[in-house]
Amino acid sequence: MSPWKNLLLSAYYAATLPVRRRAAADRAMRGQEPVSVLFYHRVADKVPNPWTMPTKTFAAQVRWLRERFEIVDLGEAQRRIAARRNERPTVCITFDDGYAENMEFAVPLLIREQVPFTYFVSTSHVFGNRPFPHDVAAGMPLVPNSVSHLRELAAAGIEIGAHNRNHVHLGALSHDQLVDEIVGSKHDLEQALEREVRYFAVPYGQRADLRTAAFQIAYHAGYHGLCSAYGGYNTPGDDPFHLRRIHADCETARLKNWLTVDPRKLRHPLEFDPGDFRHDVAPPVYLDSAILTSG
Repeated sequence: MSPWKNLLLSAYYAATLPVRRRAAADRAMRGQEPVSVLFYHRVADKVPNPWTMPTKTFAAQVRWLRERFEIVDLGEAQRRIAARRNERPTVCITFDDGYAENMEFAVPLLIREQVPFTYFVSTSHVFGNRPFPHDVAAGMPLVPNSVSHLRELAAAGIEIGAHNRNHVHLGALSHDQLVDEIVGSKHDLEQALEREVRYFAVPYGQRADLRTAAFQIAYHAGYHGLCSAYGGYNTPGDDPFHLRRIHADCETARLKNWLTVDPRKLRHPLEFDPGDFRHDVAPPVYLDSAILTSG
């Protein structure tokens, strides 16, 4: 964001804060406080790019969040959404892709501060030590996490989620390819970590990537929830299977604007309805075991 746009957004945030606070008090009284889910990618001070946040900015954001929000895991977020009532400002923290540098600052900070978070990884990149295609295209092949990193995180009680096998767009894939990417990545992680993988985050996560077939495959594979990434709030009473996420932008003014609930964004123009999966927060598993090992 350019400096003048950041200045304008900061001014807008400050000018509308009193109105937002009154609206928040009313939502809390009615139990309609939305649950916000943030996603980060890489926290590091070297090789800056649009999906990397400086360590100082990340620490400041975590401090701001802890002072103003109840930070919960995805399971608790789903319970509040499904219960149709949430009285407190609530946020979840997630990471996508799986970058090795996160183990140097971001992960130790969150563990030390006892902040819950979910860590989504693309399995072929982590298991094969292959840089992500968007990094290669940008001429900066950054190092992904290793399997030993994931085992270390899991041992510390961190929720590990799947983010496809190959970090590809889901929009143009065949049904068999969708199964391979969505179910296969779950199988990969469960084999390596010897524990259930409950959540899936759609790479890129925009409306074009969100197909009803992908939601159906994820649901019937036994995932407890699927995360998009186009921005949006999770209102009590929404389908808890689809968790809408907000990009934790490097510009903290934008983050504050989102999380104090900008009324312009309460119903985002990119809202996507894949169908209703609210039958259970924890769905049944009935995919054939042969499908789970495909690919």
